[in-house]
Amino acid sequence: MKNTKFSVYIPFLLALAVVVGMLIGNRLSRNSGAHQTVSSQSGSNKLDAIVELIHSSYVDSISTDTLVERAIPKLLKSLDPHTAYIPAKELGGVEEEMRGNFGGIGVQFSIQNDTVMVVDVISGGPSSKVGILPGDRIVTVNDTLLAGKGLKNEKVLAKLRGEKGTKVNVGVKRKGYKDLFGFDIVRGDIPIYSVDVSYMINPTTGFIKVSRFGEHTYEEFMDGMKKLDQQGMKNVIVDLRGNPGGYLNAVIKMVNEFLDKGELIVYTQGNSQPRKTFNADSKGTYRDKGIEVLIDDFSASASEIFAGAIQDNDRGWILGRRSFGKGLVQEQIPFNDGSALRLTVARYYTPSGRCIQKPYDKGTDAYYKDFMDRAVHGQFQKVDSTLSKDTTKYSTLAGRIVRGGGGIMPDYFIPADTLGFSPYYSKVTQKGLVYQFALDYADSNRKILSKLSNSSDFEKYFQHEDILPQFVAFAAKKGVAANNGDLKVSSALIDNQVKAYIARNIIGEEGFYPIIKNIDKVLQEAVEKSKTPMQQILTQAVTK
Repeated sequence: MKNTKFSVYIPFLLALAVVVGMLIGNRLSRNSGAHQTVSSQSGSNKLDAIVELIHSSYVDSISTDTLVERAIPKLLKSLDPHTAYIPAKELGGVEEEMRGNFGGIGVQFSIQNDTVMVVDVISGGPSSKVGILPGDRIVTVNDTLLAGKGLKNEKVLAKLRGEKGTKVNVGVKRKGYKDLFGFDIVRGDIPIYSVDVSYMINPTTGFIKVSRFGEHTYEEFMDGMKKLDQQGMKNVIVDLRGNPGGYLNAVIKMVNEFLDKGELIVYTQGNSQPRKTFNADSKGTYRDKGIEVLIDDFSASASEIFAGAIQDNDRGWILGRRSFGKGLVQEQIPFNDGSALRLTVARYYTPSGRCIQKPYDKGTDAYYKDFMDRAVHGQFQKVDSTLSKDTTKYSTLAGRIVRGGGGIMPDYFIPADTLGFSPYYSKVTQKGLVYQFALDYADSNRKILSKLSNSSDFEKYFQHEDILPQFVAFAAKKGVAANNGDLKVSSALIDNQVKAYIARNIIGEEGFYPIIKNIDKVLQEAVEKSKTPMQQILTQAVTK
């Protein structure tokens, strides 16, 4: 009976024991300071507190450093599309491109048929000094095989690049020889050029292509302009299509060469940064030259500063399509571990007061998807409607109306050229057959082609060499058969592209651009506009 009575209280006693245990556990936790630490932290230190708690109390062993590395990009994603964290392992590669050089062996290569083919050798560079030639196949690097299916550029670069002064052994297969050639090469500083080409399109009009704004871009630009000036240049076409931007200092100095003293180039302003203006000084060497600037959807940042300054000061025509709209100023803050934070601190404004930056309030994904939306909505074929929705009007120095909305809208909109597109052209382009054929042709005919020294020589050569039928036969072997209808539509486009790439593989950009201009509608329109520079039109308007 007694046992029966006691059994009635057992559930109650067990529950009481559990409650007491929980109370003791909570008290121990409070005494240890864990809960007190979290509740006492201010908002600015909450992240540090969470990381410390994970480090000291999490159930499993985990690297908090790894957690932080993963968390930082997600934290920054809520700010703007261009604030970015650069891990230490990536920072060197990012900076060397802007500095304008890297440590390497001095070759331009292409992966063809799972083999690394040397397309060009930098004159005076490490490979040139030991005797490596265009057309050589790099088979081994320090006894590591560089061949086979799935070979990627990244692997090749990782093997060939390295610190200046370090040695690398390269095994080369050369046409006509059975055995490999072994070369011991001492890596050196290899320049990365940002001015691709400068040449005279006609007796009075020069052309200069700038692919980025790096540490040495201004010097390269001035060298190209000097060469054109010596050849009788009266007008210059500056091609910034596809140029993603770069150093502010470089673009400021370049624009300065075309403006009068005191004219505004650009200004910056941010929540924590007062307005800072950049004006032209008295060094404008080419103030008496006409200028046209070419831009497209991939022209961004410094490219937009250049185009905006030329446009707002009524200095020259802007042609092409609306630029990207990247007008945020970043400052780079280094960390002790070699990583860095690029933090947006201000916005760029053109002389008329237009903010270059396009909206990003819908998030980073939508921001970058904007490019695809423009393509889907046909804004590469017709005047971009985005700017017409912006009712804010701005005035250039001469009183011309320009609008905001992000990016630079050209004075002359030129739609994306789809003339020559056909199903056949799409297939050969998707498979990269134009480039492959050009590389094979250049390699097979190198002995003859190496005697040609400029684009005029190549144009004369092609007059007696029927290239297109050879390409069509090559494409057929690669599984892309042609039909007469498609060829009729695309023959001129393919023919010019193939010839331009062949010339590039032998003499570089000096061979490519003079040939590709034949199918470049934007450039052709700029040549027409250069016959009547903006300065002349404005002078005539004032006179009337």
